[in-house]
Amino acid sequence: MKIIFAGTPLFAARALEALLAAQAAAGFNIVGAYTQPDRPAQRGQKLNASAVKNLALAHGISVFQPQSLKSAEAQAELAALQPDLMIVAAYGLILPQAVLDIPRLGCLNIHGSILPRWRGAAPIHRAIEAGDTETGVGIMRMEAGLDTGAVLYELRTSITETDTTGTLHDRLATLGAQAIVHVASALARGDTLTETPQPSEGITYAHKIKNDEAQLDWQQGAKQLARKIRAFNPNPGCVAEIDGETVKVWDARAIEGRGEAGAILRANKAELVVACGEGALEIVTLQKPGKNRASGTEYVSGRKAQPF
Repeated sequence: MKIIFAGTPLFAARALEALLAAQAAAGFNIVGAYTQPDRPAQRGQKLNASAVKNLALAHGISVFQPQSLKSAEAQAELAALQPDLMIVAAYGLILPQAVLDIPRLGCLNIHGSILPRWRGAAPIHRAIEAGDTETGVGIMRMEAGLDTGAVLYELRTSITETDTTGTLHDRLATLGAQAIVHVASALARGDTLTETPQPSEGITYAHKIKNDEAQLDWQQGAKQLARKIRAFNPNPGCVAEIDGETVKVWDARAIEGRGEAGAILRANKAELVVACGEGALEIVTLQKPGKNRASGTEYVSGRKAQPF
């Protein structure tokens, strides 16, 4: 069974790595990898290859990086590989129906949520931000709609009160790799997998994270802000005004407290606490522009020349 893999970031590379490790024993073969074109890095603006590209090249796999899959040329190039199956994970390009129709067994997507909750671009961020207690990965049949296809296989995990998008991403990447190897191996054996249509109820959309969402609004409740801080860690990071100074907040705990929203309730060797619209937020880790991350108490100590 010939497989084309399409993906770009580390989440996708974990799945590709697992497929490569399993392919000889499972009876399938990765014959090509599609990934986003190289992008300028933040520093130096040198072109930066994706995690999937680096992994594929290291294993001698042909890499394809079209700007779009809508052209006849790009579609003919893919069809020439004669894939039986296409596996997609965080690729970043839309697959038109003509591409979905090329593989004999269709196209499957590794999606980082339990569908139909959190269809869309940022399911991990949105699950934490919303206070969900469970999420997972689903192997989904791709179709023209946005994450609307039937689900072939799911693996679930709890979301803890300390999970960030970073920690949950890594856990889901591992589950996604396990799930896609399971499905690809079954298809290579000729097994028939049950495809469960998504329910029509409970649909939510995980819209792409925008940088202007990163600003903390102290008028909101402390629990809501603490979830947002975890959801936006490591990217893009939450920005806050603390006593007139702009900082990034990386870790915080919702606690009891009352005061004018945004006011410093306590700033001492033991804690840094800011009042919220409901409750208060103990700032555990924060970062001044151009500086390293520091604990809330280290931040307090460093402001002796400018006391609160």
